[in-house]
Amino acid sequence: MNPLEERMGYKFRNGLLLAEALTHPSISLERKNYPFDNQRLEFLGDAVIQLVVTEHLYRLYPDFSEGQMTKLRTRIVSRPALKAHAVLMDLGRYLMMGRGEEASGGRERASTLADAFESVVGAIYLDGGFDAARNFVLRETLDDFERIAKNPEEVNPKGTLQEILQAIEPCAPAYEVIEQTGPDHSKRFVSKVIWSEIELGRGEGLSKKQAQVAAASDALDRQLWLRKDKRSGTAASV
Repeated sequence: MNPLEERMGYKFRNGLLLAEALTHPSISLERKNYPFDNQRLEFLGDAVIQLVVTEHLYRLYPDFSEGQMTKLRTRIVSRPALKAHAVLMDLGRYLMMGRGEEASGGRERASTLADAFESVVGAIYLDGGFDAARNFVLRETLDDFERIAKNPEEVNPKGTLQEILQAIEPCAPAYEVIEQTGPDHSKRFVSKVIWSEIELGRGEGLSKKQAQVAAASDALDRQLWLRKDKRSGTAASV
């Protein structure tokens, strides 16, 4: 095993899959006809992680609703969480990338590291099958599951949403009151949360703060930021 495989606890039978997982798309800008990059493995690994975490939450919390499990899954598979796993594995050190990308801080970039972690999961899945990928993901996310087991209800949806979004693009979500109803002593507010020109969610409450929290919770349920995060270039390069 090489040092990275030792850290991962997995020995690849096909070393080319690991090499592909560690190849940033920027390499093709400087090396024409380079045979691969990690974007396809990232796509696959993202799906594998989602399935593994979803199944584990389903078994771990038999009394939780779909909405509750969705919020927990969002915390575990968020960009900051995946980046943290990549940092612990020192994945940035092993990435193959273009000189320009490296000079601009690519080895420490949150989205690059999160993408690399997803790619590694995809590579393990192809090399060793679902059980191998599942064991790896659960081993890496064990602390996350233990942490949310102590606090399964999200107490700060606005903070969680901002953390997720700023790991994709460095601009904070904005909240806007779009409706007020009722008399002064019993008003109800409806707010929406907007980020990067996308309306992510809406919520209502007896105060502006309650409405903002409800809007953030709605955004965490709907995960509409994924549409931007998976588009070519823009958010993924942050």
